[in-house]
Amino acid sequence: QVQLVESGGGLVQAGGSLRLSCAASGRTFSNYSMGWFRQATGKERKFVSVISWSGGSTYYADFAKGRFTISRDNAKNTVSLQMNSLKPEDTAVYYCAASGQLLPAALGGYHYWGQGTQVTVSS
Repeated sequence: QVQLVESGGGLVQAGGSLRLSCAASGRTFSNYSMGWFRQATGKERKFVSVISWSGGSTYYADFAKGRFTISRDNAKNTVSLQMNSLKPEDTAVYYCAASGQLLPAALGGYHYWGQGTQVTVSS
């Protein structure tokens, strides 16, 4: 079992930045790929980014490329998502998730989920 707790969400103006963090506990953190997803009100949950066990490989959704950066610290059992140049359409609840697969982008590839953190971007 892996427990995940997100933090760092909040209200920011368009063009601003936020850094989301996810703290993991339970099983060996470095055994898992870690992903970020987001879900806007009334919409399906969508893939944002994923990072491999070692942190050596990353993958981003098209809307995140060039603006978001995923990173992890296996010594601290944390994964982060730095979000820059935020837009109102980035408003959503952001979730971190853990997977035993390599760089999955589909929801079904993830076994553990956090409760989410709200990000609101005002125009």
